Amino acid sequence: MCPTVAITGSSGLIGSALTTTLEASGHRVVRMVRRKATDDGEITWNPAARLLDERTLQHVDVIVNLAGETIGKRWTSARRRAIRESRVRGTETITGAILRSRLPITLINASAVGYYGSRGDEVLDEHSSNGRGYLAEVCRDWEAAAKTASPAGSRIVMMRSGVVLSEKGGALPEMLRPFKLGVGGKIGDGSQWLSWIDLGDMVRAIKFVIERPEIRGPVNMVSPNPVTNREFTSTVSGVLQKPAMMSVPGFALQLMFGEMAKETILASQRAIPSVLLNAGFLFDFPTLREVLGVSS
Repeated sequence: MCPTVAITGSSGLIGSALTTTLEASGHRVVRMVRRKATDDGEITWNPAARLLDERTLQHVDVIVNLAGETIGKRWTSARRRAIRESRVRGTETITGAILRSRLPITLINASAVGYYGSRGDEVLDEHSSNGRGYLAEVCRDWEAAAKTASPAGSRIVMMRSGVVLSEKGGALPEMLRPFKLGVGGKIGDGSQWLSWIDLGDMVRAIKFVIERPEIRGPVNMVSPNPVTNREFTSTVSGVLQKPAMMSVPGFALQLMFGEMAKETILASQRAIPSVLLNAGFLFDFPTLREVLGVSS
């Protein structure tokens, strides 16, 4: 029998695609919403106030927590606080309810390759250490919050995702726009590594993790073929048949976006999905060219 899966962020890019996929394969999906629930297909929660009634989890087998404030804007002190609290406090709200319920509910919690910090050319798998910087600290605390559910006997998985690519939204349309306008080019010196994953593969990987109870702990949710920004630029230029003669200096991005640019656009994470590969997961879109060929 397929487990019942509760999802936070079910209306987002990943959450909506995951909901569709799980329901099509026979799973019952319950959406966790911040308004009053309208039927038994919804659960009300309020992460800001740390409110989640554990009684609503009685028939839930798995929680996939995708909630989190967007990081793609300049980081003011208020935004830094919102980024951290939406992740850590939201996760603590869920784990608190799991502990009170005394049920061994599996928690599959979002995290990010930002956990590793900016590491140059170093190859990063799930055994690699926590890095430095604001995002690395947020991811560390985010994952620590998820682990607090373990006394209830819960299986805990931390999904360290890269940039999720989809023509339907998210980062990819913004990344392609300059190239389509003929003003694309590398960012900074182009040596920074981009860890990415196709949206369809991301959803299939989450389903794969849900259905394999032996998978626990951190899981890099990334393609097995990360690329440097220079390689990304060359591939996009070739697929779209557009020139890529422009470049954006790193210092200009830092002037425009501050710390956010340094820790995201200019950061280098060369992550590989060792856990998924060792468990036998097969990617439908393992290379960037395959994804761009579909999206373009």
